[in-house]
Amino acid sequence: MDYSAIANLPTMFFDRAKAEGARPFLWAKIDKQWRPRSYGTCAEQVVQLAHGLARLGVRGGDRVVIVSENRPDWAIADLAIMALGAISVPAYTTNTVEDHLYILEHSGACAVIVSTPKLAERVIAAAERAPDCTAVIVIDPMPRHPTVGVALHDWADVLALGKDGTSAEIEAIAKTLPREATACLIYTSGTGGRPKGVMLSHRSILANCHGAYQLLLTIGLGHEVFLSLLPLSHSYEHTGGLFLPISIGAEIYYCEGPDQLAANLQEVRPTIMTAVPRLYELLHDRILRGVAKQSPRQAAVFHAAVRLGRKRLADPSSLTLWERLQNRVLDLLVRRKVAARFGGRLKAFVSGGAALDPGIGSFFLALGVRLVQGYGQTEASPVITANPPLHIRIESVGPPLDGVEIAIAQDGEILVRGDLVMTGYWRDPETTAATLVDGWLRTGDIGYLDGDNYLIITDRKKDIIVNSGGDNIAPARVEGRLTLRSEIAQAMVQGDKRPYLVALIVPDVEFIKAFAQRHGCAADLATLAHDPAFHKALAAVVDGVNANLAQIEKVRRFAIAPQPFSTENQMMTPTLKIRRHVIRAQYGDVLEKLYARSG
Repeated sequence: MDYSAIANLPTMFFDRAKAEGARPFLWAKIDKQWRPRSYGTCAEQVVQLAHGLARLGVRGGDRVVIVSENRPDWAIADLAIMALGAISVPAYTTNTVEDHLYILEHSGACAVIVSTPKLAERVIAAAERAPDCTAVIVIDPMPRHPTVGVALHDWADVLALGKDGTSAEIEAIAKTLPREATACLIYTSGTGGRPKGVMLSHRSILANCHGAYQLLLTIGLGHEVFLSLLPLSHSYEHTGGLFLPISIGAEIYYCEGPDQLAANLQEVRPTIMTAVPRLYELLHDRILRGVAKQSPRQAAVFHAAVRLGRKRLADPSSLTLWERLQNRVLDLLVRRKVAARFGGRLKAFVSGGAALDPGIGSFFLALGVRLVQGYGQTEASPVITANPPLHIRIESVGPPLDGVEIAIAQDGEILVRGDLVMTGYWRDPETTAATLVDGWLRTGDIGYLDGDNYLIITDRKKDIIVNSGGDNIAPARVEGRLTLRSEIAQAMVQGDKRPYLVALIVPDVEFIKAFAQRHGCAADLATLAHDPAFHKALAAVVDGVNANLAQIEKVRRFAIAPQPFSTENQMMTPTLKIRRHVIRAQYGDVLEKLYARSG
């Protein structure tokens, strides 16, 4: 497939819809049944919505915000906005009123499309205060239209507005859009403060689709089925879970949610899926807990599959003849059952959005799950590198995608160049100039290329801890080692300009329950956080982690967080990365007392 010949994203979709016609495109579960919308039907709805938006006053270059969970209407809204030459602005459903207001004001959006009346409450409260926003369109029927300071429209009514418009009119507008035009503003999730509006062009997203396509060709592409779980408001899913599938004529199923993932995997039987490391950590823990409930013999067989699988990954020639024979038997006894849990036809499980712990990665690879780790960021549309599916080195994030150049600056910062790079930050020329230098994207990440051009990420430049002794410490590495233990769900370490590291730890729910049962107390984290016996039990776990860390990386003291980090309390981004600045603002005094207590 020649992505360089594609004019822009909506034109690519219209061409694909004509080719696929009545074939299923978007699937959602309605009344407990998976129901499809064909490529042809979706194209008709995109045209109707585009005409409807135009009659509400949306013009080329205007910004329109989308606030919705993953569903077919999300994709239709995104495509309709782009088809008009307008700019889509995806926003997270977890945003507060103030978050929505910031994005509305900063982007200068003229309208918002929101999925449900409940989500609309926060959106309307923000839209009433945003000077440029004149319309809120609600996808699900509103029980009533309250009197508010912004025009409210039902999705069905806007579609009806555009029913008499022709597809030829919208396709003609779409064909005039240059590849360099801004397709969307993706607001970064703000791990370090106010989000920035990243301007991604049609060219940059198409370049990313090209790189992913070349990568997937090595494992064969046919009738592909994607299971979409990550928020479409994140560039990772926006490109990899929407436009890449469109480009190859795939089907997309929208997962019902993380709690339904196991069931949806077996129902949908996807061939390709993207996810973040936190999901793999949860699946890893769930699998091990299930194994712990099996008989000693069954557990031994499972662990043998992991052990021999890891040995084969490290060096296939190291297996003895007997071990090779054992491995073949374990393929039938263990790995085939694991594959069935993922639907039985998964070609690739792609991990991105944050660093994947090599131990978690090798666990799945040892069990026969092809886990492809990649690396990227919103500013690169977003994928920069990825492991080739047939040559995975799980400790790395793989070589650059086709068409991507990587250089390493003198201070170790990773620099990226290519068509995939953003055009800049919306209304922020100063930050744009500091980030795009001589055509290179300064990623802010630290790493190096090995002899085979595989990229190794060591840490985030701005997150590196420099202790009072002048040593550089990667907090992500230490946090990863802590959370690899089943007793620890989440962790954040700090120690900048300090003699040693301290940590804030969120214990795992099962660890809490087991302790409470043994000691006859309530399984309440807020209470147990101050229980000396519970602290001592967790200290033993931390000591075990410290035993395998360098002296400067050891966590000398820790405090127990009384609640988990979550998107609801703003301590995690919607893609499940910790927001250090928010956690420090909440628990900074607690962490400082750890130093004061030790003198």
